[in-house]
Amino acid sequence: MIEKDDVIAFFDMWAPRWDADMVRDDRIINTILDNAGVKKGTGVLDVGCGTGVLVPYYLERGVLSVTGVDISPKMAAIARSKFKDDNVTILCCDAETDDIGPAYDSIVIYNAFPHFREQEKLLSRLSSLLVPGGILTVAHGMSREKVISHHSGSASRVTQGLPTAEELAETPLEGVEVTTVISDDRMFQVCWKKTLPLMK
Repeated sequence: MIEKDDVIAFFDMWAPRWDADMVRDDRIINTILDNAGVKKGTGVLDVGCGTGVLVPYYLERGVLSVTGVDISPKMAAIARSKFKDDNVTILCCDAETDDIGPAYDSIVIYNAFPHFREQEKLLSRLSSLLVPGGILTVAHGMSREKVISHHSGSASRVTQGLPTAEELAETPLEGVEVTTVISDDRMFQVCWKKTLPLMK
């Protein structure tokens, strides 16, 4: 099992050059965010936000607020330095255990899921933070095979691996339903939507 101290040290080390090395595809990211329900007037929680790669995309969509959380102090510090908007909050904390606020319309784990130690517990916890109708997503801007290959080198000590999209979609979570399962040569995404409470 990966150690959180190792994860922090790894991402602290990479933080200064993270943005320079980042490769992103706007079309894939926008497809991911469409499926995740990120739109005007919504509140977004970005789990494992890193240096804030997705924050500009959220703001372009007119979201009401963005809360980014990352366990790496250096990643969080860079994200804070880049975004001074009143509706953007960056927290350096552990999404698996720390208080990360009230309910959200969209919770996004982008290019970060394999680095979490207890994946099923994380999903269970995050799904409980969704508003009715809110969407939780695990997504990568590349294929599952490329994710696994990418993590086979220096990152192998800080990754738990990535289940297939079908396996991930079968995670037993209460109060949500699966709405999206994509795993192809361009991207990987699974979404869960908080079911509306029954009317009495």
